Amino acid sequence: MPSTLPDGDPAPTSGELPDSALSGLSERPFGFYVHVPFCVTRCGYCDFNTYTAAELGPGASQRDYADTVVAEVRLARAVLGTADLPVETVFFGGGTPTLLPPEDLARILAAIDSEFGLRPDAEVTTEANPESVDPGYLEKLRQGGFNRVSFGMQSASEHVLRVLDRRHTPGRAAAAVREARAAGFEHVNLDLIYSTPGESNDDWRASLAAAIEAGPDHVSAYSLIVEDGTRLAARIRRGELPMPDDDVAADRYEIADEMLAAAGFRWYEVSNWARSDAARCRHNLLYWTGGDWWAAGPGAHSHVGGTRWWNVKHPAAYAQRLAAGASPAHAREVLSDDDRAAERLMLELRLSSGYPLADVAPAARTTVASALARGLLEPAAFRSGLMVLTLQGRLLADALIRDLVV
Repeated sequence: MPSTLPDGDPAPTSGELPDSALSGLSERPFGFYVHVPFCVTRCGYCDFNTYTAAELGPGASQRDYADTVVAEVRLARAVLGTADLPVETVFFGGGTPTLLPPEDLARILAAIDSEFGLRPDAEVTTEANPESVDPGYLEKLRQGGFNRVSFGMQSASEHVLRVLDRRHTPGRAAAAVREARAAGFEHVNLDLIYSTPGESNDDWRASLAAAIEAGPDHVSAYSLIVEDGTRLAARIRRGELPMPDDDVAADRYEIADEMLAAAGFRWYEVSNWARSDAARCRHNLLYWTGGDWWAAGPGAHSHVGGTRWWNVKHPAAYAQRLAAGASPAHAREVLSDDDRAAERLMLELRLSSGYPLADVAPAARTTVASALARGLLEPAAFRSGLMVLTLQGRLLADALIRDLVV
């Protein structure tokens, strides 16, 4: 969730959505995202809408945050009307959601269940920093209805963690995975980052080996992006650190795919690997396959039926809006059919399930043929009517998608 909000049309104070968004509402998968914007410190590479205690200022209370989010959950029910919308997935992200007491996270989840109802098999995830939880905390989360946890490991190398300004020590993420398993979490993810300045291939291999050894059933691996305005960007600009290299990033991705595949993980999205279909992140799949979701929290971005909106950015402004009985939405946009088609291609082509050839625009057919000839698409899937990326295609996915969106 980037910290800079996009432009858009004014959002109604009531939060009311256009009829086009509500049409067929109960026929589409529905999920909830809850943004928790608090962090102990800000990591040097992070551009998310997060705040330390010193940055919050007056009018923003971590203590009262759960009550504020519950107010938005109730607003969501009022805006979406009486449609039967059992929630398939809930994802608490941040920031560091586990800086809140587990009782607060459980109370927000209970409000979602009370207003909408959770499906019996709903996936309920929270992100967590490894140092922000202990066995007792994880047990309370599990008792509160959470069944999936995602730990920000990033690296097993101490010097890489220092460059990223991460607070945990090598080994703590693996210990957190064991504690989550002991608490009854069936599904555990580890997030990794590669191509950090100063990281070697050996460092990256060691991080992957440590992640695999920890025993998660899901691993996410992302190439480091240097965002303007971050401490990392300033250090690179001053020449203290080198800029990440695209060729090095490609090498690291190939290493990740090789080692994860050898350990029984299979890619299902360009940056995500799972040990089984059941281990895949259903909440992210809801995003990638065009479902609906309400995102609660400051700066959070929602999408329902082709209408996208985003909340005011600062926690104080967010709390003030809801305290006044108003929607916290800052602005919104109604996507055109062409916009939605382009987004569908951009997201589905990144999935191992692929994108139907029949839905490719005629103007892009030459690009598709070229991609097949260049080895970017799987020939067998192509013969069955699907575009599925090869390993080389995954490395060039962003460029290929730009060429296909005509």
